[in-house]
Amino acid sequence: MLGLDIRFPIIQAPMAGVSPPAMAAAVSNAGGLGSLGLGATDAAGAVKLIKDFRARSTGPLNVNVFVHQPPRIEPTVEADWIAAMRPIFDGFGAEPPATLRTVYSSFLDDDAMLEVLLQARPEVVSFHFGLPDHGRLAALRDRGCKLIATATNLKETLAAKALGIDAVVAQGIEAGGHRGMFDPAASDDQLSTMALTQLMVAEPVISAGGLMDGRGIAGAMRLGAIGAQLGTAFVLCDESAADAAYRAAMVSEAAYHTVLTPAISGRPARCLANEFTRWAQTARQMPPDYPRAYDIGKALNAAAKAAGVGSYGAQWAGQGAPLARALPATEIVAALAAEL
Repeated sequence: MLGLDIRFPIIQAPMAGVSPPAMAAAVSNAGGLGSLGLGATDAAGAVKLIKDFRARSTGPLNVNVFVHQPPRIEPTVEADWIAAMRPIFDGFGAEPPATLRTVYSSFLDDDAMLEVLLQARPEVVSFHFGLPDHGRLAALRDRGCKLIATATNLKETLAAKALGIDAVVAQGIEAGGHRGMFDPAASDDQLSTMALTQLMVAEPVISAGGLMDGRGIAGAMRLGAIGAQLGTAFVLCDESAADAAYRAAMVSEAAYHTVLTPAISGRPARCLANEFTRWAQTARQMPPDYPRAYDIGKALNAAAKAAGVGSYGAQWAGQGAPLARALPATEIVAALAAEL
């Protein structure tokens, strides 16, 4: 796949906060492509993560960065959102943030992160939420990096093609975590993984969303995909950073009821149904832009966990969540390969 030294066309999705270097290394060592999500860290954090991976594996590495547009800072919207969430904080004896911060940078203008990647030379750099400019892409390409971008529709695919992206991840509506749509305010056609794969198959396409076993991967490849990206399939693996509450929810009734909501972070994302998502369904206003909404979302989760409640976190999961396997990552890759 893409000329990479991998035995199986399996990419472990770069789930920031869930997929640590130990998971990525295990997947690469087992013959797939391990991934690190850098969207929730800065340049210094990225250096540590990549070094940790390299200490564990000589296999190929995919690093993923978020390429979102700068958030709108709307004081009234943010104040209303804080006020709406205040009763939940009160229930935990905690105080919500007085104001919201832009907690994560975008690769659009993060020169420090670009320099880290140029020095580290990961085999693959992937993009979520959009595309960098031609100069950044050319610089990465000159360092030998293969480039992958997430797309949720044909328009986004054509934009990636115009910039010379090597392959596009066809992210179906079934996928867990953040929707990779370039413009969260645009109408979302909510295409399924298989439909989107077929629409995009004229380009090198990697299917993502709802794929949990080798049969699903085989189905996508029969439709012309060159590989498959799986995230939820690895949430319960031994190396996953998912906490005890997240793991318990993954094997509960909640796994059968994932929801797509912008409430947690400010962008649409699929997660397990929990107390936060149930509250979000009753909220009367839209959240602030990503990642500013994430600032208070994280604060709420911390307050809840301090009170012994684990059902307010970002428990990302796709529609195939009930099929997740609690095994070491190497065994999951082996099982996927055998099934494939």
